[in-house]
Amino acid sequence: MNAEATPTLQETPEDQIKALRANPQPTLRAVSPGMEQHLYTPYKVLDHGFVRVVDYMGDDAAIVQAARVSYGAGTKAARDDSGLIRYLMRHWHSTPFEMCEIKLHVKLPVFVARQWIRHRTANVNEYSARYSILDREFYIPAAEDLAAQSVVNNQGRGEALTGEEAARVLRYLQDDAARSYDHYEEMISQDGQQGLARELARMNLPANIYTQWYWKVDLHNLFHFLRLRADAHAQYEIRVYAEQMCKLVADWVPAAYGAFEDYRMGGVNLSAKGIEVIKRRLSGEEVTQETSGMSKGEWREFAAVFAG
Repeated sequence: MNAEATPTLQETPEDQIKALRANPQPTLRAVSPGMEQHLYTPYKVLDHGFVRVVDYMGDDAAIVQAARVSYGAGTKAARDDSGLIRYLMRHWHSTPFEMCEIKLHVKLPVFVARQWIRHRTANVNEYSARYSILDREFYIPAAEDLAAQSVVNNQGRGEALTGEEAARVLRYLQDDAARSYDHYEEMISQDGQQGLARELARMNLPANIYTQWYWKVDLHNLFHFLRLRADAHAQYEIRVYAEQMCKLVADWVPAAYGAFEDYRMGGVNLSAKGIEVIKRRLSGEEVTQETSGMSKGEWREFAAVFAG
C-alpha cells in the first residue's frame, strides 16, 4: 500500500489548482458537468484534513449504457434512464454501477485511515513514512466532540465530557502528540549523529497524526462505503469524510445518488419475521414481541424503524 510520496496540499497551492481548472483539455470522453466543477478542489475536513477529486470515469448514462449493453447515450428519455437506475438500485444490481469510478486524494488521521482501510474493494496508495518525513499535524478534537464511552454500545460514544475532565483530555492529546513528534524529529536528526531510520522512527508517532493517500473505487463499492460511514451511527471522524464525499457523488451521478439515498440511506431492510408482523398488523391482529418470534434485540430495532 505504501509507495512513493504523494504531494501535500502545501505543495499543491491554490494558484496551481486554479491553473489546472482554468485549462480544460478537449476530450471525447463522457463527462459529468457536476463533477467537473469539483475537480482538483480540496474540501476541508476536520482540522487539517481534506478530500479532493483527482479523476473520475463515467456518469449516470454510463450506468444505463452498461445495463442496456448499448452504444452511446441511446434514445431513451432522461426520465426513463432515471427509472432504470432506480430499478437497478431497488433490485440490488451491482455491475452497472461498477462502470463508474472515482479517484480521491484524501488527507486523514491515521486512526481514521485504519478504519477506512477495512473497505478492501478500493485501490490505495498511501504516503510513505519510510521515504518521507511526516508533517507535524495532529487531529485534536473540538471540545464538544469529546465524549465518554457509551454504556450501551461497546464501540460508540456516550455523554460529552465537560469542565476540567474535558480540558484534561485535550491537554493530554496535545501534549502527548507534541512530545512524540519532538522525539521523532530527534531520532531521525542527522545533526552530529547518524540518525535512526525513518521506517523505525515512525513507530513512535501517535495515531492522530495525519497521513495521505490516493483512493480509487468504483461507484458500487463507494455506495457501500457511504451507506456505512455516512450513517448517523458511524464514528464522527470518518462520518464527516463520508458526508463530504456524498456531496461530491450527488453532483457526479445525481440519478444514481438519488436512488441510493432513497433505497439505501433512507430505506430499511426487513426480515421475513418483520414482514410477517406487518402483514398480521395490517389484518388487525395485535402483535407483541412475545408473539412475533423475534428476540428482544430484533424487536427493539424493528420497533425503532416505525417509531414517530
